[in-house]
Amino acid sequence: MGKKVLIVDDDADIRTFASSVVENSGCTPIVASNGEEAMDKIREEKPDVIILDVLMPKESGIKMYRTVKTDPQFSDIPVIMLSAIAKRTFARSQKALPESEGQPPIPEPEAYLEKPVEPEELEATLKKVLS
Repeated sequence: MGKKVLIVDDDADIRTFASSVVENSGCTPIVASNGEEAMDKIREEKPDVIILDVLMPKESGIKMYRTVKTDPQFSDIPVIMLSAIAKRTFARSQKALPESEGQPPIPEPEAYLEKPVEPEELEATLKKVLS
């Protein structure tokens, strides 16, 4: 298999759906059900792309995204947000985090898809981000 794609979502059905799309794209899916588990997988696997949900238990996608983008080891990993939360709401939440106070702004994700998403749209976005 090709590039490694970390799928982070607390919904098992979404993880299965996204894994199928990733495999159809010729990539290797790696899955995590929350932000804590995902950070461990990032350290172990150094994925080529992360597909990330926003609302999850333990560590939210909002906080995890900030962690990834502020760590020089991982900040170059492209992130596709896949969430039922509107992009505008996500952007506002990044600014509202206590740890963002006095810090440089975090870049927007490479792509932001709102659920439900069609498999063709996710696959096209993945291919675009990987190219």
